[in-house]
Amino acid sequence: MDLDSHRKTFTLHDSSISYIDIGEGPTILLGHSFLWDSSMWWPQIAALSEHYRCIVPDLWGHGLSSPVPENTTNLKNIAEQYLQLMDSIGIDKFSVVGLSVGGMWGAELALLAPKRVTTLAMLGCFIGFEPEVSRAKYNQMLDTMTMLQQIPAEMVNQIAPLFFASSCQTDNPELYAAFEAHLLGYAGDSLDSIDKMGKMIFGRRDLMEESDKLTLPVLIMNGTEDKPRPIIEGYLMHDAIDGSEFVHIPNAGHISTLEQSQFINQQLLSFLGKYLA
Repeated sequence: MDLDSHRKTFTLHDSSISYIDIGEGPTILLGHSFLWDSSMWWPQIAALSEHYRCIVPDLWGHGLSSPVPENTTNLKNIAEQYLQLMDSIGIDKFSVVGLSVGGMWGAELALLAPKRVTTLAMLGCFIGFEPEVSRAKYNQMLDTMTMLQQIPAEMVNQIAPLFFASSCQTDNPELYAAFEAHLLGYAGDSLDSIDKMGKMIFGRRDLMEESDKLTLPVLIMNGTEDKPRPIIEGYLMHDAIDGSEFVHIPNAGHISTLEQSQFINQQLLSFLGKYLA
């Protein structure tokens, strides 16, 4: 699938959001994980775009989008900006499918515009506070990257395993090696945006306190081997969000969309098919 021909740009605050716009039908806004980009969703775009219009932006400082704008300081700002993106292309109602930070700003967006967001799917995500121990660990990593203006090989060896099931390096060595190479490619100013975005994610506000306001259909999915977002967090969200559905993703780490793409496609098509005409 040639997605480059479907890539467009939205200018905001003198910065550019790069996004893919493909397919026809009810609209789905897809949000990718930290340190990845819209390519994380390619298997899902191929399946979903046969039935739906898929809008897939690159997060600030990721993929082909501009660095984080100065006035962007939290995930609610990100949600507000994506609402402006949807306004700019004339889309009133839409679903949100987000993995990790994509689900975090997705929940912010559902709270911000409850009459516009029709369904919400959150994969490998937690909308509560980041646990203090992991926040301190990740922030230290970000500080080191920024100071060195690179992600050194020894840190890549720490980060890469966090995103995949334990067997990925053996079962899917090309995927694992490509992510390692991607991390080693970060350098210079690009890491300033990574640092800023990471601090927003790991310092996010606690949306569990507002979970009772998430009254739309919600699907929560967690990889059984997700290290950054352990499955217990999915259970906590499921218990807090009335009427939500909860699905285990077998043999998957954090980037389940690439590790178990067929399973993810089936679950998303089933969930969305129940609510989107």
